[in-house]
Amino acid sequence: MIQPTIGDGKTVTNLAQIYEQDFHVWTMRNAALLRQGKIDEIDTVHLAEELVSMGRRDRHELVSRIKILIGHLLKWQFQPLYRSSSWRGSILEKRLWIRDLLAFSPSLKPFVPEAIVDAYPDAVQLAEKETGLSHGVFPKDCSYTFEQVLSSDLFPGSSKMMQG
Repeated sequence: MIQPTIGDGKTVTNLAQIYEQDFHVWTMRNAALLRQGKIDEIDTVHLAEELVSMGRRDRHELVSRIKILIGHLLKWQFQPLYRSSSWRGSILEKRLWIRDLLAFSPSLKPFVPEAIVDAYPDAVQLAEKETGLSHGVFPKDCSYTFEQVLSSDLFPGSSKMMQG
C-alpha cells in the first residue's frame, strides 16, 4: 500500500496525523485496515467521531430537505395564482429525496415529526422571502402532518389535503 505523504513529501504513518493532514487518505487507509482485519491499527478515536458525525449529517440533511419542502408547500397553499407544473415537480422531487433518505436510513423515520417542527420556522421564512407575503399570513405552527408532507399526491389548498 502507498504510504501517504504531507506537503513536504515526508511519509506519514500515524493515522491520527494523517487525519489532520489528508482526510481522504485517512479514510482509505482505515478502510484498508478494516478489510485486512488489522483492527488494532485503526484510528478508532477519529473513526468513532466520524461515524457519529455521519449520523448527524443525515439528520441535518433530513431537516434541511423538509424545510425546503414545507417552504414550497406554503408557497403552493398561500399563492394559488402562481401554481405551476414546475412547482409541483419541485415539491415531488423534494418528497422523493426525503423518501429515499428514509428508505436508506429507516431509523430516521421516527425523527420526522420532530424534524417538521424544527424545520417549520425556517420554512416560513423561506416562503416569506420568496412570496413577499408577511409573516402573519402563515400559520404559527405547521398544519401539515407527516403523511401530508410526504404524500406524492396531496397538495395544500386542495380539499383532500386540508381534510387531513
